[in-house]
Amino acid sequence: MAETPARLQAALVARYALDRELGHGGMATVYLAQDLKHGRPVAIKVLRPELAAALGAERFLREIEIAARLTHPHILPLHDSGEANGFLYYVMPYLEGESLRDRLNREPQLPVEEAVRIAREVASALSYAHSHDVVHRDIKPENILLSGGEAVVADFGIARAIVAAGTEKLTDTGLAVGTPGYMSPEQATAEAHIDGRADTYALGCVLYEMLAGHPPFLGTTAQEVLARHTLDPVPPLRTIRRAVPPAVEHAVFKALAKSPADRFPSAAAFSEALTQTGAPPSLTRQAARPAVFVAAGVAALVAGYVLLTRRPGSSGDPARSIAVLPFVNIGADPNNEPFSDGMSEELITALAKVEGLRVTARTSAFSFKGKEVDVREIGNKLNVGYVLEGSVRRAGPRLRVSAQLINATTGYHLWSDEYDRDAGDVFAVQDEITRAIVGALRLKLSGAANAALVKPATGNAEAHDLYLQGRYFFAKRDSTSLRKAQDYFERAIADDPSYALAYAGLSDAYSHRAVFGYVPPHDIHAKAKQAVLRALALDSTLVEAHTSLGFIELFLEWDWAAAGREFDRALALDARYPPAHLFRAWYFLATDRMTDAVGEVQTAVRLDPFSLVNNARLASMLYYARRYNEALAQSRRLLEMDSMFFQVRVELARAYLQLGQCDEALAAMKHA
Repeated sequence: MAETPARLQAALVARYALDRELGHGGMATVYLAQDLKHGRPVAIKVLRPELAAALGAERFLREIEIAARLTHPHILPLHDSGEANGFLYYVMPYLEGESLRDRLNREPQLPVEEAVRIAREVASALSYAHSHDVVHRDIKPENILLSGGEAVVADFGIARAIVAAGTEKLTDTGLAVGTPGYMSPEQATAEAHIDGRADTYALGCVLYEMLAGHPPFLGTTAQEVLARHTLDPVPPLRTIRRAVPPAVEHAVFKALAKSPADRFPSAAAFSEALTQTGAPPSLTRQAARPAVFVAAGVAALVAGYVLLTRRPGSSGDPARSIAVLPFVNIGADPNNEPFSDGMSEELITALAKVEGLRVTARTSAFSFKGKEVDVREIGNKLNVGYVLEGSVRRAGPRLRVSAQLINATTGYHLWSDEYDRDAGDVFAVQDEITRAIVGALRLKLSGAANAALVKPATGNAEAHDLYLQGRYFFAKRDSTSLRKAQDYFERAIADDPSYALAYAGLSDAYSHRAVFGYVPPHDIHAKAKQAVLRALALDSTLVEAHTSLGFIELFLEWDWAAAGREFDRALALDARYPPAHLFRAWYFLATDRMTDAVGEVQTAVRLDPFSLVNNARLASMLYYARRYNEALAQSRRLLEMDSMFFQVRVELARAYLQLGQCDEALAAMKHA
């Protein structure tokens, strides 16, 4: 290649005088030259011969011509392009200054204000280009030039030409459009349609690097980095650099969403979000820990691990065990569905107070909702001796409940009854059903349990109904449903300001909206904390509230010690409460106690074996513990439970990648 400059100079002798090489990359070499006609310095970018051959002169010049029409203050213009003696080249102004890569090599973390300004200038360029149907596809620090105090984007042309050439001609060159550290998931998986949101993703990576000192995803190979873009959650910026405003972190997270549909609709929208910098919350937080913890926790939440699991079951003697199936909503009004579900949940809670009786957790019991399954099969799958099923009909102020206790081995009914009451008597009905079951199973109640198996959380029937509506929508965990849940909990509290469970539910709705990224955390964190503290002030024995407080301290405040204490308090109140075990596992992960983390999730799975989320989290913890073969085996069990559960593909792919089975990993993600 030593003769290349001489050959190139000979080819361009009539127009340009080459001075020296400025740099080179995987696709091209850049030379400083003098424009003889206009007497000005220019930069000439010359494509690698193998790339030039793959593209062809006609295609290259056609695509470069389209890019040359872009005229914007933050886009480096093209002066000229052409083919000469087999060389494909284009000519740009030579700018005094440096690339963003040069700047980051000297100063890995830029001042927040400067980083945001650079990102907004690049976003302005991208917005203009996208409005002209031009997608850059390779935004990275090397293609962002800093000159005269402003950012200028270079190289809009090559990517268009490469894409136009198609993949078949480029296979032998070893080249691809994009750079692994900044490549969107859709580019990483070679999707056919790429639009401007891929550029927004890449810009999000660049801004992340300017603030954190490194790109969001690192790895020892290009394949590993691409896999992380596709699979891994984004490590929170503020655990690395506390000075980053929460609103900026939120904007970066949205730009880096895995699905293009979840990102900003345009680069301009990303730029606008970066103007809402806000101020950091005045909360005392512990020193930052490795970012993988909080990111992994957020990913787990988005996958949906906070279910309405109440008092659970575990492995043990089926003769003293029961599953409460979801009561069927009888009637034409679907709005009564939350009430019938709530009836089942509250019976689970009441029966769990009976000493010596193992009660299947809500999630596992509810996995049979709407399915025609023989009671004996349910008993076998849940390892229980008895099944309680029933129905609920509400008509105006009246409530009719029917319930049947069935021997899961023989299928015979041990007990059944009907209750036709005023709707306000729901807690009394639950208490009577619970006592009837205790009698049928010949169990004994302790003095405390006998006093009140069903302890009314509120004396206000309207507030109770609103609370059940809130729990119903909270279980769905999408943005709209969480907002509805918040509204219902607020209305329940308005009807009964002393309703501790409603305050705990409201706190959960607030905190999950923040952790899921539906609202900026600093907008809602204080409300979540205030609600859960009010719940505890009203009832300090509420296991749900202690778990909710630990959740906030873990995922929003990153105060590991405080979170650990709250989970300990929750489990001291009820050692069989799966969410406390699940969140405690993330606490152990944060404090580098991997064996304990795995053990906690295993406990959650034993207590609630049919919970898809618990099983997915066990696969995650085994993965983080680097027990990859076990993680793969657990992921396969999850696949057998529900092949449509999205998280199973992520867990499978991650385990396959670590075991070097790349084809299997890719196949898993293609089915996601």
